[in-house]
Amino acid sequence: MTIKDKLAAQKIYLFLAALFITSLVVSNLIFQKFFYWYPFDVEVFGSKLFEISVGILPYPITFLITDLISEIYGKKRANQVVIAGIFASVFSLLIIWAADSVPAIPNSPIQDSLFTKVFGNSVIAVFASMSAYLFAQFIDIQVYHFWKKLTQGKHLWLRNNFSTWFSQFIDTFSVVFLLCIFEIIPWESFKGLLISGFLFKVLVAFFDTPFLYLGVHLFRKRFNLKVNEEIELI
Repeated sequence: MTIKDKLAAQKIYLFLAALFITSLVVSNLIFQKFFYWYPFDVEVFGSKLFEISVGILPYPITFLITDLISEIYGKKRANQVVIAGIFASVFSLLIIWAADSVPAIPNSPIQDSLFTKVFGNSVIAVFASMSAYLFAQFIDIQVYHFWKKLTQGKHLWLRNNFSTWFSQFIDTFSVVFLLCIFEIIPWESFKGLLISGFLFKVLVAFFDTPFLYLGVHLFRKRFNLKVNEEIELI
């Protein structure tokens, strides 16, 4: 690859990292709103099957991006993005804590009680999410590269779905478990939210497979990469 191509690849990597970090941080900030993602009224273990937090909406994007980075840039660069996401989450937690500590003036549009109600649990959410996310993302990358090596770079759909399904179950279980421990959500909702969240993520992983194929195809075409070849950044 030429220096110009490597600089272009570096820029794309930075944009992917920015999208990854934004999706991760935002998912922690908006998690307290819940919605039904399917019109059917089905209950499992006393909870609505399709009742999930809006925080889950941007989260699957992070696994798609790490799979794409793993495929094109390699395991080391994927792990670097994960670590950067942890740093961004901790930094956002500190900002929220500082903002919540500063008393609002009498004519502030948002008073302390409302601000604390909306963002006060974000500290716990970030801790729970980070703990689960750190474990799940590293597992996702390890499993992805296990299948990549085993299939010699072939069968992209296999490693994309298998790595994501396994890591997403761990992530969903860990997050819901920790939020129940910290009494953010009631224990009676644990099984229902676990199944709903995991099912949603499995379906997203299935439907995002064509986008991963498209992304890999565009990268290989733009940078003349062979199957299983990775870009080494400057």
